[in-house]
Amino acid sequence: MIGPIGLGGPIFLMNRIEPVPLVLSLVLAAGLMGWIVWSQRPADPVVATEAPLAQTPPVPEVPPVDATRAAELRAAAQSAPEDVQVRVDLGTLYFDAHRFQDAIPWFEAALALRPDEVDVSTDLGVAYYYMDDTDRALSQFARSLEVAPTHAKTILNLGIVRAFGKQDLEGAIEAWEEVQRVAPGSPEANAAAAAIERIRAAHP
Repeated sequence: MIGPIGLGGPIFLMNRIEPVPLVLSLVLAAGLMGWIVWSQRPADPVVATEAPLAQTPPVPEVPPVDATRAAELRAAAQSAPEDVQVRVDLGTLYFDAHRFQDAIPWFEAALALRPDEVDVSTDLGVAYYYMDDTDRALSQFARSLEVAPTHAKTILNLGIVRAFGKQDLEGAIEAWEEVQRVAPGSPEANAAAAAIERIRAAHP
């Protein structure tokens, strides 16, 4: 999830955004739109553009759910009620297909069995956000950070959701500065720095 290792696939935040103030549109158009909401999986970078938001690059096609694989995993989950991984795999299968409403219960079930799975927790927060539940997303990210306070991808997502879900630029900048502190030189830190720079340039 922009990254859990082996978990939710790349989701482009710009798909989910409603009309935002000009400063946030500038951030999107100038680079942040090229960053993915993730938990821990590496993803190919998206080329940034200075074009207006309406001219942003097309989003890669979303893969459909593999119905056979989903059925196999559901059967495995039913026969193994304590199996965390099969629940994670089911959640990820639906998450990657952008079927967030179907991913959520499986991620929740996995966390009920193993609450310290930070990548699953952050993927769940992203899924909540895409289901228009910003407050629940932020709460889930907070739980992720209770488990792993320096988890850079969670903190990056926290800033993105603060910015686009809450229109809270100060809170977003605070999170992105924290990303740079805990993971200097990382792709997450670079994306956070670019976002801050563009926000400050557009909103001195």
